[in-house]
Amino acid sequence: MVSKKKTTKIFLWYLLVILISMTTVLPFLWTIATSFKSDSEILSGSMSFIPKHFTLDHYKEVFLTMPFLSYLKNSLILALGGVLTNLFFGSLAGYSFGQLKFKGKKVLFLIFLASMMIPSIVTMIPTFIALRSFPLLGGNNLVGSGGLGLINTYWAILLPGAAGAFSIFFMKQFFEQLPHELGESARIDGASEFKIFLKVYFPLAKPALTTLGIMTFQSGWNAFMWPLIVLNAEEMKTVQVGLAAFQYNYSTNYGPLMAGTILATLPVLILFIFVQKNYVQGLAEAGIK
Repeated sequence: MVSKKKTTKIFLWYLLVILISMTTVLPFLWTIATSFKSDSEILSGSMSFIPKHFTLDHYKEVFLTMPFLSYLKNSLILALGGVLTNLFFGSLAGYSFGQLKFKGKKVLFLIFLASMMIPSIVTMIPTFIALRSFPLLGGNNLVGSGGLGLINTYWAILLPGAAGAFSIFFMKQFFEQLPHELGESARIDGASEFKIFLKVYFPLAKPALTTLGIMTFQSGWNAFMWPLIVLNAEEMKTVQVGLAAFQYNYSTNYGPLMAGTILATLPVLILFIFVQKNYVQGLAEAGIK
């Protein structure tokens, strides 16, 4: 027989889970329902989750109002580019901090950790100036003036986030748990340090790489403020910036905005469905370590 106290705890636990699920899932379900409602039903303020008059007009309007496919392409390039750079450089730095011994290792790692505490908005202006003043690119001369530098290029997004502090920290925590004897054996066989990283340790990091890859992809795909600042040319806009076209000075076109939001959510949702097993495994291993 289950005690009354234990039954109460189980009931409260399930009640808490249901309440949390409602606060996260219900807004998403309402967004889906709104994307299929007519304009009159949306403006009526109805909170129903089943449209009275089902319509696909808002999805059509998304593609007619803006070059949505171009925005999707830009977001995909930037998100995948961010994943590749963070997985490689983050793993390389994480391997160095986790497996190698060198002077200043602890101090340097603490600096990386400290950089995670600095709000990104504080570094936006210096980073923007550095990208705009990049010499001999974007119409700039040798001293970095006269043009836009790397502004309105993919590099304006990829370079500043090529090796994020979180990526380095995450991979360092993983690599330092792997046996040092693997590297020692490879060194005895004459392997270079980079070859040891690439051939011995990197293949063992699949769960951690999957987890980091999903988190980096989601972060890059959903980024809004930085792309809005450095990618102001129409052909370079990302999907998140493009959705702002449905928000005007005094009103918002909710139907197409909800439809565009659902379309923008699908790539991340599909990615998570296919790799959720490795993602959960990576989070579990990170938590244990």
